[in-house]
Amino acid sequence: MPIYSSDSDSYDVSSSSTRLFQRERPLHSILGGGRVADVLLWRKKNVSAAILLGLTVIWCLFEVFEYQFLTLLCHIAITVLLFIFIWTNGASLLNRSPPKIPEIILSASAFKQVAVTFHAELNRSLIVLYDIACGKDLTLFLLAIASLWILSVVGTYFSSLNLMYLGFVAIGTIPALYERYEHEVDYLAGKSNRDLRKLYKKFDSKVLNKIPRGPIKQKKSK
Repeated sequence: MPIYSSDSDSYDVSSSSTRLFQRERPLHSILGGGRVADVLLWRKKNVSAAILLGLTVIWCLFEVFEYQFLTLLCHIAITVLLFIFIWTNGASLLNRSPPKIPEIILSASAFKQVAVTFHAELNRSLIVLYDIACGKDLTLFLLAIASLWILSVVGTYFSSLNLMYLGFVAIGTIPALYERYEHEVDYLAGKSNRDLRKLYKKFDSKVLNKIPRGPIKQKKSK
């Protein structure tokens, strides 16, 4: 059911062309349009659920059972070594082939693809941060400062592991939820953006414009 309001500045979500962050492409295309996008948007539910379950198990091991990273790594290595040893020596008795390391683990092209993708995403993130820091969009700049300050406050109450886990859970759930309720979220975001702009205009007219400024010196024309 579309969200609507009787206010003059409100509009039917079905007739709105405004999208969150003023994006023009679908969310799947923005996320890369490949397997990663399918996993983040839960189009491959088995893989997405397995990743989320794996992250939850890792979080429980470190946070609930208080495992240390080196201890856990050694225990996993011992388990893998024992499993491969038993499988290799028992393969002849059971008429099974010995285990082989999957080619994808040692594939140079896979490592290069990961490095290229990471490099591209890092550059794009740095460009976005630079544009925000330049203050081209004052509203976005203030929003970034406020978000970082809130994140710093939250960081004082949560451990780094909890923050990382919450971040992974958010990455694995928010895109899928947004795609499902895209129109409603876009409507609420647009309405909030208009309200913030109105508040900023009032603040600008009542506070910023009343701050005394020195005379502006004009450059002499040659």
